[in-house]
Amino acid sequence: MPTSPTKPRTSRRPPGADRSRVEGLNVTVLRGHLSRPPTIRELPSGATLWGLEVTIPVVDGPDETVPVAWFDPPSGGPELRAGDRVVVTGRVRRRFFRAGGATASRTEVLAEEVLSTRRRRAVGAAVGRAVGALTEDV
Repeated sequence: MPTSPTKPRTSRRPPGADRSRVEGLNVTVLRGHLSRPPTIRELPSGATLWGLEVTIPVVDGPDETVPVAWFDPPSGGPELRAGDRVVVTGRVRRRFFRAGGATASRTEVLAEEVLSTRRRRAVGAAVGRAVGALTEDV
């Protein structure tokens, strides 16, 4: 029986993240500043998780702060400090967990890339990849 060709996978999923196949479109780009220094945790699986809070200024309202989870950033990770201006590309996810005997949830961005806005070329390339994901298979 002939096998059908498979389409090469063009998007990266962070190691340690939910690896279920996503059929819809979920692309996120954030530009803002870090509200606090990253929190870094070593998970039982051996993966490293960076927790970030990115604050985005809103013209006609209060600023919005978005939680970001970044699994296994590049070796050593970038030097990020509170107040640094960053661009984050990734996808939105909502996860459910048990806390205090009740089910709770958290909506966050699962980052693929986190870059300082000073790295203009790298930011342009990352945003270009995100935009490219919007037009794949159209």
